[in-house]
Amino acid sequence: MKTRDWPITERPRERLLAEGPTGLTDGELLAVLFSGCGNGGFSAIEIARRLLADFGSLREFLSADSKRCLKQLGIGPARYALLKAALELARRHYGHALKCTSLQYTTAEIRSFVHAKLRDKPYEVFCVLYFDVHYRLIRFDELFRGSIEGSKIYTREVLREAIGCNAFAVVLAHNHPSGRPEPSHADHLVTRRIKEALALVDVKLLDHLVVGETRCVSFADRGLL
Repeated sequence: MKTRDWPITERPRERLLAEGPTGLTDGELLAVLFSGCGNGGFSAIEIARRLLADFGSLREFLSADSKRCLKQLGIGPARYALLKAALELARRHYGHALKCTSLQYTTAEIRSFVHAKLRDKPYEVFCVLYFDVHYRLIRFDELFRGSIEGSKIYTREVLREAIGCNAFAVVLAHNHPSGRPEPSHADHLVTRRIKEALALVDVKLLDHLVVGETRCVSFADRGLL
């Protein structure tokens, strides 16, 4: 049976409009994006459920590469582009909140933004968020990819970029592709060296966030700055 033939109170799109998105399952939310893409006798919700079963989770599906996704029933180039656009819009939504609000009120938004940006990267990424004197985000940069062991170049580049954008404060962030966010010895060394270098030009280091699969570890929260 096609989704449009279901009772109106059971259709994902109509339920979302009437009740909001939080009550919908992962499969139902995907089905809203797949509306009108029934294929091979399967409805949008059936296709969504098959995808979640095949990939194991919503996260695995959304972070899969295009080659794998485009082999799936109901996923063509247009549908794949729609999914990626929706995911990027969510990431930018968090970034917009940082630009409009003072940092002291948006600690949760910073962590959500950084987590969304870095959690699914298959490689290590070192990033910096630069803030003005009112703690509004000036810029978010992905400075390096790869191991954090090369600490000297991190210090030099972070300092140069902070001065270049006239930053008052910065937040460092990087991910651990292993999924475990516990800071390494190298993480501690890099943090200390960058903090000392920034202090020479009166730029504050507010935090260093280490992103894992399900959470971020904050150097500031642990009293490590």
